[in-house]
Amino acid sequence: MASYDSPGLTYDSGVLYDDIVLPQPTRRMPKIKVKLDLKSKSDSDLLTFAQAHVTAITGNVNFTTPLPAATAFTTTLTAYQTALGNFNTAQAAAKTATTTKDTARLALESALTQRGNYVELTAANAADPTAVVESAGFSVRAAAAATQVPDMVQNLSASAGDNAGELDFQWDPASGASSYDVHVSPDPVTATSWAPQKGVTKSKVAVSGLTSGAKMWARVRAIGPGGTGAWSDIATKIVP
Repeated sequence: MASYDSPGLTYDSGVLYDDIVLPQPTRRMPKIKVKLDLKSKSDSDLLTFAQAHVTAITGNVNFTTPLPAATAFTTTLTAYQTALGNFNTAQAAAKTATTTKDTARLALESALTQRGNYVELTAANAADPTAVVESAGFSVRAAAAATQVPDMVQNLSASAGDNAGELDFQWDPASGASSYDVHVSPDPVTATSWAPQKGVTKSKVAVSGLTSGAKMWARVRAIGPGGTGAWSDIATKIVP
């Protein structure tokens, strides 16, 4: 409420005795968030970060009663420093032990290889080579299986494709096949009329870009690790 002696007021200032003085808005302080990024720091970087913090806060007039207290924080920091040191020592020892073990293993493998060669030569002229090898605590390698040439493709058939100028061909999967050769030919078929198509791994293929109304022929053969199989019987169809 304004009074006679309020500074800056006069009788004709327009202020009344019972005027209400409104409270002034309180000034808000900006919120501060500390950036730590602890999870992104390596073990050694975390130790360095904590040590730098201790140096910065010790004797700092802005932080006279830190939480945790100085003694408790120092105890935690020292425990981590000790554990990290022990870990690093163990890691170095493990690395050295691994190198020593690997070197010793290579030497033993070399010695066993020489023994294997010796046993193999000794057993070569024996009446029962397998028994001689096994008597040395070794086993005999299985003979490599002969790779079979894929069977001839069976039951090749042709049908109209989904689009004009397209034919679908399918056949039974051939034993020993890893892919298939597909040839098509216009009518009439000659020794040079066959045109190879893109190889496929499944037992079906769609051939497009053909002339509608034309009669087409097809043949398929299987290809595998053992070689190339015989051509299938030919199939024919009028192109839609």
